[in-house]
Amino acid sequence: MTLAQRRLLLGVSGGIAAYKSCELVRRLRELGAHVRVVMTENATRFVTPTTFQALSGEPVRVSLWDESAEAAMGHIELARWAERVLIAPASADLMARLAQGHANDLLTTLCLATASPVYLAPAMNQQMWAHAATQANLATLRARGVHILGPAAGDQACGEVGSGRMLEPHELRAAIVASFGDQVLQGRKVVVSAGPTYEDIDPVRFIGNRSSGRMGFAVAEAAAQAGAQVTLVAGPVSLATPQGIARRVDVRSAAQMHAAVTAATADADIYIGAAAVGDYRPNSVAPQKLKKHDGAALALQLTENPDILAHLSAQRAHPFLVGFAAETQDVERYARDKLQRKGLDMIAANQVGEGLGFETADNAITLYWADGSAELPRADKALLARQLIERIADRYRAVRG
Repeated sequence: MTLAQRRLLLGVSGGIAAYKSCELVRRLRELGAHVRVVMTENATRFVTPTTFQALSGEPVRVSLWDESAEAAMGHIELARWAERVLIAPASADLMARLAQGHANDLLTTLCLATASPVYLAPAMNQQMWAHAATQANLATLRARGVHILGPAAGDQACGEVGSGRMLEPHELRAAIVASFGDQVLQGRKVVVSAGPTYEDIDPVRFIGNRSSGRMGFAVAEAAAQAGAQVTLVAGPVSLATPQGIARRVDVRSAAQMHAAVTAATADADIYIGAAAVGDYRPNSVAPQKLKKHDGAALALQLTENPDILAHLSAQRAHPFLVGFAAETQDVERYARDKLQRKGLDMIAANQVGEGLGFETADNAITLYWADGSAELPRADKALLARQLIERIADRYRAVRG
């Protein structure tokens, strides 16, 4: 793992998590990176520029009105110099200003002026992170190709518990290293399914599940970053298409997902089934909304949906197959049974339930294959997806060459 001679611009906005950025500079430099730091005025209330200067070995910029630097258009020079721009911490205010295209200080001006990838590591109170305005700004930034790292969930400096913690320095460093990493899936065609499926009962009701699609979308983005040509088959989710995806197919039901995946994998090298596909659907869909009748019970007759992974593995020639197993108990037993029963090359298993798996910003995975396993500890889903793709690429080369 190296960042030798890489040019990284670290932006620091105002927030108590700024103290972690000091260690981040040290960790980036350990791998040989050249690091220059730009701070907002509010950030200097938490950590002094002198501290970052000592750690980076470079002058620290704060003001857009630094006459000595701006005489030579220093903000443009910095924007061109950086191969990556990482803002850690990224406050709610900083994200709002970036989403609106503001350039009212040096850091936001640099973000508008750079052609290099921009990464944000959000850090804020959990209620601020959950606020509709912040989530709208997040969606806007993602749609523009800004990479979001985190946040993680846990104890916060304000005494509350929830999502909003900045990722740890080693996690951020790993994400930046991965962004420069080898294109381990270069030239490969990868199909990823993500999200839930919905099975209609009547025109207003359906059977579904709690999958948000975040993990599958993160896997699709990580595969694209690894050089793959990615087709994303998405269930009914409210997520923007990740950067670098070649094609997205939106579906609703399990039958629609089955058809879309079958078509997309006809010439694919790898299929990653991260979608939470419903096992059953109603035998028939009522043409009108079903009504209550004097407290009488409603009985639904269900029929089993087609099994996408089993269908693919039964074909003579099929892609490298990676399944997912979301379980509430006996995770390894159920995962290994599914691995063998469906003829998969690999399976990613995780425990789901309260605060785990579904509807969370992070996850933990255990990978199983015929003669081995690997633990991917709990982390932000984007970081976990990159680690997962690396493991899949390793196994793919070992099995398929």
